[in-house]
Amino acid sequence: MVLARKYVQEIVRLYGVPVGIVSDRDPKFTSNFWKAFQTEMGTRVHMSTAYHPQTDGQSERTIQTLEDLLRMCVLDWGGHWVDHLSLVEFTYNNGYQASIGMAPYEALYGRPCRTPLCWTQVGEMSTLGARFVQETTEKIRVLKLNMKEAQDRHKSYADKRRKELEFEVGDSVYLKMALLRGPNRSITATKLSPRYKGPFRVVERVGPVAYRLELPEIMQAFHKVFHLSMLKKCLHKDEEVLAEIPPDLQANMTAEARPLRVLDRKITELRRKRILMMRVLWDRNGVQEETWEPEARIEMRFRKWFREQAAA
Repeated sequence: MVLARKYVQEIVRLYGVPVGIVSDRDPKFTSNFWKAFQTEMGTRVHMSTAYHPQTDGQSERTIQTLEDLLRMCVLDWGGHWVDHLSLVEFTYNNGYQASIGMAPYEALYGRPCRTPLCWTQVGEMSTLGARFVQETTEKIRVLKLNMKEAQDRHKSYADKRRKELEFEVGDSVYLKMALLRGPNRSITATKLSPRYKGPFRVVERVGPVAYRLELPEIMQAFHKVFHLSMLKKCLHKDEEVLAEIPPDLQANMTAEARPLRVLDRKITELRRKRILMMRVLWDRNGVQEETWEPEARIEMRFRKWFREQAAA
């Protein structure tokens, strides 16, 4: 209800009801209430591909560009950067966007907004004061240069990583995994663990860059459609497979490590506080490794195992 009220106040009030919305699979957006609310509003809800936050690439790239733009503002104006947030918003919304072939303001209002860069041409400089116009014009010029640098940089990063890849129905593919090493620490891979699981058979192509896989019984709770960036073509024979699917595989594509025993203890100091640390031997799907962990975190995460170790 809070999300719906905020949506009406900040989106519908200013821009009207959208025709469609692309969102991730956050529980707030997959709830029956949100779907029913958007249906009543006449808006189609499109969910992004599972485990692929880059699905709505335009939004992801926009966020990265704005972050870089704000970072440059901090470097240019120091502690007074907050005073220039309105100019940052204006500069971005009035800047040319290649994806739509015009500035966002022009797409929204049907005409480009006037900027301080053209005030001298319409005689408003004498009204507002030459110094104010000059300072504002210079700030907007700097912001535009910074924004273009950020956009060009992120485009080059994306183009460098992008590769053409297609699969056919019936192909065998490997699925990229994210593993947990110790409590609450997610990593993409470790030195001794395979980065991919499978192979799995492609049963359907869903759009230009997503595929539906045939998953084993233990993975039936997963959303079965994956972006091609999560997949890798299997070039091996069918009988040659990677490691088996771990029985503790979770719905967020992680396999949780289990502590085996405590190897050592020590006391470290952090910000004038003494912290008890434990060197723990972990088992993760048959692969063992050692890590130093705060004792309080282990006790909270594995209470039963911690009590057994203390009793021993």
